[in-house]
Amino acid sequence: MSTVEPIFHIVMYEPEIPQNSGNVGRLCLAVQARLHLVHPLGFQTDAKMVRRAGLDYWNQVDVVEHADGDAFWTWAEGRRCYLFSSLSERSYTQIPFAEGDVYIFGRESVGLPQALVDAHGAWTLPMIGNTRSLNVSNVAAIVAYQALQHVRPALFGS
Repeated sequence: MSTVEPIFHIVMYEPEIPQNSGNVGRLCLAVQARLHLVHPLGFQTDAKMVRRAGLDYWNQVDVVEHADGDAFWTWAEGRRCYLFSSLSERSYTQIPFAEGDVYIFGRESVGLPQALVDAHGAWTLPMIGNTRSLNVSNVAAIVAYQALQHVRPALFGS
C-alpha cells in the first residue's frame, strides 16, 4: 500500500479476468486511486497476463488484496461505497462524487452478488441498444474519470 493517500478507491470484487484487473490497475495509477482486489480471484496477481495488461506499471499500482468479502466489508465500514450493476436504473451521473469514495465492480461473468446490490443499492451506466453489459474495466474508467472531474475540476480546465 502506498503512503500517498488515494483520491478514491476502485474495487474489483472477485474478478475473473486478469487483463481487466491489469487495465484497472493502470487506470488507478492514472487517477491516483487505490485498487482493491477481493478474493477469490480467477487468477494470480503475479500472473503474466495481469502484468501485461498493466504494462510495466503493475509493481507501482497501489493495490490491497482482501481475503474475502467479509474482510473487504470490514475495511469498508463507515466509507461511502457505490456499487455498479447493469441491472440498476440509477445513473452514475447522479452520484455525489467526493474524495475517499469507494467504487465497487463485480465479476465479469455475473456482476456483483444480488445480496450486495439488495443491501447497498447500485448505480449503472445507461445503455441504448441491444447490449447486456459493458466491459468492467471500461465502466471503471468512465466512473473514475467522472469522479475525478468532480473532485479535481482544475484538471479538466474547470
